[in-house]
Amino acid sequence: MPRKWLNGEYLAEDINMLNRERSEKLFAQAQSYLPGGVSSPVRAFKAVGATPLFIRKGAGSKIYDEDSNQFIDYICSWGPLILGHSHPEIVGALKKAVEGGISFGAPTEMETMLAKAIGEAMPSIEMLRFVSSGTEATMSAIRLARAFTRRDKIVKFAGGYHGHSDGLLVRAGSGVATLGIPDSTGVPRSFAENTLVAPYNNIEVVEQLFKRYPGEIAAIIVEPVAANMGVVPPQPGFLKRLRQLTEEFGSLLIFDEVITGFRIAYGGAQALYRITPDLTCLGKIIGGGLPIGAYGGRKDIMQLVAPLGSVYQAGTLSGNPLAMTAGLLTLKILSQLEGYNQLEVSSALLKKGIVDAATKAGIVIQVPRVGSLLTIFFSKKPVLDYDVAGRADTQLYSRFFQQILAGGIYWPPSQFEAAFVSMAHTAEDIHITVEVVAKALKSVS
Repeated sequence: MPRKWLNGEYLAEDINMLNRERSEKLFAQAQSYLPGGVSSPVRAFKAVGATPLFIRKGAGSKIYDEDSNQFIDYICSWGPLILGHSHPEIVGALKKAVEGGISFGAPTEMETMLAKAIGEAMPSIEMLRFVSSGTEATMSAIRLARAFTRRDKIVKFAGGYHGHSDGLLVRAGSGVATLGIPDSTGVPRSFAENTLVAPYNNIEVVEQLFKRYPGEIAAIIVEPVAANMGVVPPQPGFLKRLRQLTEEFGSLLIFDEVITGFRIAYGGAQALYRITPDLTCLGKIIGGGLPIGAYGGRKDIMQLVAPLGSVYQAGTLSGNPLAMTAGLLTLKILSQLEGYNQLEVSSALLKKGIVDAATKAGIVIQVPRVGSLLTIFFSKKPVLDYDVAGRADTQLYSRFFQQILAGGIYWPPSQFEAAFVSMAHTAEDIHITVEVVAKALKSVS
């Protein structure tokens, strides 16, 4: 028998009871035209042994698939929808903007207004360049850092995802001296060999890399809160020491805040942890759900970007008026800080409910959280880096995922992705979610 939601909706207790007929048909069709049937790998649900749901619409905290199933959504388009789906003010502004034209390939006042709003929220960003994706932002920031320092090597952290540009698709090797090894076919070893990899939260390895390659490291690029190996917060002093090392050795510190920017605080992780990077990469929230990216930082560095300087970067749809419109209004709404207070309360309640449910079910889990970012790790050890994250029980996570999906909770289809709470999630949403999670944990224990 289906279980009754508190809001009157009926959802299946078992994954096999979900009506998936149309989603499965659409997925079969998609595989004839799209590699794996999707436009981004995690959407294929392969990590959880399921077939993806095809989403028809979203409203507030809910999404609805092509079979008319309703779900409380904790993916939120992988982070951008901090205000929830189809926010009426955003939708209204976009309708008006569309009537004025969807793209010009020319400057608009909205670009300047959004750049100004971002700079006011993040004082480290004295100048900024808009692009169309987070990958473009990180790729361009690294090119800029290399030009500014006249050095080639960069340091990244194992499990840190900074987009799919060739030099950043690198897995960790063994030992301090390990140079980058491409983590994707089609990437020449030479593209990655200047990428040095260290374990996240391990400052000793970073120190050794700087000593081994003095005068060769252009920059450190880091997610200040790792959110692509699951959520892994920085240990006390880790970010501060990265800042000190880069200053000591004449390198730049790049914060990849594509996820954390305007998510964990209005001023991002750099405001939360009071660390000033040289360059910052942004995306997701600053476009209000539309495709966008940006990189910015110190004026003396950014002035090297063409047409002022010799670092070339361009984009046909950069500064798209629709993304500018949605982004500027999103930031205006977010600047009313009571929204972040609400997010903190909701996120804290969600974590507490999940932890309490696991305790009652006799399952040891880890639920790291920073603001409205959180992950459920089926791990007995606290997750401090990619190696520990990789040893979490993915099979148990898969069973858990399928159980809560059947219960109407749309959670990341991978152990190693972050869940997102939005300002549209209500107290009832959190209560229902905890109820479904508790039942699922009992079922898989």
